[in-house]
Amino acid sequence: MHDIDSDPGDRFTMQAIGRIASDYPDKFGIPRQPGLADEARAVLELLPPFDESLAVRGLEGVSHLWLTFVFHRSPERWTPLVRPPRLGGNARLGVFATRSTHRPNRLGLSLVELEKIEIGNGVRLHLRGHDLVDGTPVLDIKPYLPWAESRPAAEAGFAPAPPPRRQVTFSTAAEAQLASRDDGDSLRRLIEQVLAQDPRPAYRGGRDARRYGVALRDVDVRFRAHDDGAGGIVMEVMEIVPLAGARS
Repeated sequence: MHDIDSDPGDRFTMQAIGRIASDYPDKFGIPRQPGLADEARAVLELLPPFDESLAVRGLEGVSHLWLTFVFHRSPERWTPLVRPPRLGGNARLGVFATRSTHRPNRLGLSLVELEKIEIGNGVRLHLRGHDLVDGTPVLDIKPYLPWAESRPAAEAGFAPAPPPRRQVTFSTAAEAQLASRDDGDSLRRLIEQVLAQDPRPAYRGGRDARRYGVALRDVDVRFRAHDDGAGGIVMEVMEIVPLAGARS
């Protein structure tokens, strides 16, 4: 009799090949898919023994990468039904019909743009347009092949199109804080791209008097949502302050 529970093929040991240093110090505010905030930068530093230049030979001719990673800040517990934020956080779908972070093996897959490869005292891949929190362990890297993997006519279930984008405005104080930074223009674009996705909890879809803070790079971006007078919602950046404990 075949005992499926004792089949060694059902169990695998995996090791991180690298770790992410990201513009997203915290999970809150990260766009729910890659490519929605192309101003987001990250560095994937390969770990020994995988930090070998031979392992990335030929990668300089590739523009985009698939990264397999672990949702290391998600709980190990999983459930068969989850509540996708795209559906307002109320409707339940099967976990395998969604991209929820609460998965049986906590595995994620992200398509990122490769900006450059840095070799010397290790190997570092500079990325953009990602959706990875700082510290994410990466398990594998594969080149993206558009001729094989792009399927424009594919059906996408409950998420057939990109989510609507919110208008983003900046207070006078926030404008001054951006102007004082060397990376002010880049940070502004990142803030706009992130807040346009409306990172608030899904059930808070309308006007909201509460103030929120989203950590980006080394700052805490404090914002609120209010009516635009025409039935829409504006995300207003109130202030941008240094993030406690940020790396210098």
